[in-house]
Amino acid sequence: MVLARKHPASAFPFIVLCFSLFLAITVDVAVNRSVAGPLPAPPQLSAVSYLLLDYDSGQILAEKEPDKQIEPASLTKMMTAYVVSLEVERGNVAFDDDVIISEKAHAAIGSRMFLEQGKTVKLWDLLKGLIIQSGNDASVAVAEHIAGSEEAFTLLMNQAAADMGMSSTNYMNASGLPHPDHYTTANDLAILSRALIRDYPEEYILYAVRQFEFNNISQPNRNKLLWRDDSVDGIKTGHTEAAGYCLVASAKRDEQRLISIILGTKSEKIRAAESQRLLNYGFRFFKTAKIYAAGEIVKEARIWMGKERVVPLGVKDDWFITMPRDEMIDLHRQIELSEYIKAPARIGQQFGRAVLTSGDKIVGEVPLLALEKIEEGSVLVRMKDGIMRHFQ
Repeated sequence: MVLARKHPASAFPFIVLCFSLFLAITVDVAVNRSVAGPLPAPPQLSAVSYLLLDYDSGQILAEKEPDKQIEPASLTKMMTAYVVSLEVERGNVAFDDDVIISEKAHAAIGSRMFLEQGKTVKLWDLLKGLIIQSGNDASVAVAEHIAGSEEAFTLLMNQAAADMGMSSTNYMNASGLPHPDHYTTANDLAILSRALIRDYPEEYILYAVRQFEFNNISQPNRNKLLWRDDSVDGIKTGHTEAAGYCLVASAKRDEQRLISIILGTKSEKIRAAESQRLLNYGFRFFKTAKIYAAGEIVKEARIWMGKERVVPLGVKDDWFITMPRDEMIDLHRQIELSEYIKAPARIGQQFGRAVLTSGDKIVGEVPLLALEKIEEGSVLVRMKDGIMRHFQ
């Protein structure tokens, strides 16, 4: 009866139709979620150690002994290249520098870009040679140019590792030749991989180059995934008898980037296949979403005793979350603020947190920080706010 009084009779079929559609959509969503099933276990790989993580969120999606110390072989050159870019950024060297090739660089054993002693080569070409051709001679040449000797250059490498938080890594040379005190872990390589992509994107594009010709000698990139998967754009291969065949790979599909680290396989073919399996698993079953951008105003909170009535709150860095794809639809954001926010407030001061939940489970949280400085208000403002607070 109430429905008939509020709506014309002609509207009743339309309302019933809308309600039916709503029920159909609700049932459809429920059915789709019910058949999604549990998250499949990651593939079991024939590697000594491996790790799969999302680049943006840092979330680990699969792992096996990620803290196991291993010989990095030519994966060492990832740090060598990073330090080159770092020193260019600091203004200590430039990519158009002419580098004189020493006898030691020319005589370097292992993979080479075939540098000639006494000749000069641009630093940029040497960077290409050590990244694309994995040239040990190029590694020695850039180390000597930047630090005077390879031994001194390793001090810069170890300092950079320490600054990044690579606590289980130690370098003894710039090329990756075996040494008992030369080691790293999958976890540390993940830190380095993210830093390479984040800090030096213009240099990172070199890792996707399939072939480089120098001194009339053309050599292919040893990362076979560059030919098999167009989404792969890096990063580096490595091999010694002790280390086995290793590959740090990165791929971007749509807006999601994953990094896979495969250490200690038995052949080139296996390291490429296992890397592909791990990347496919991550892209198939996981999704990454940006929740808040750095500097974005998430909430304007009431601030007392200040020159302003509200203080804008946000997050320090872009906040990403990586979850199984079928769980993304259950995400809910909650804002929790400090009970009493009082001026003065400084930029970066925490006044609450943002919480992300899925069902009844908290899946992530970040502090909410003041985005602006709020000075203390006048005596009159403070008196007025004090009275209001008292009655509230």
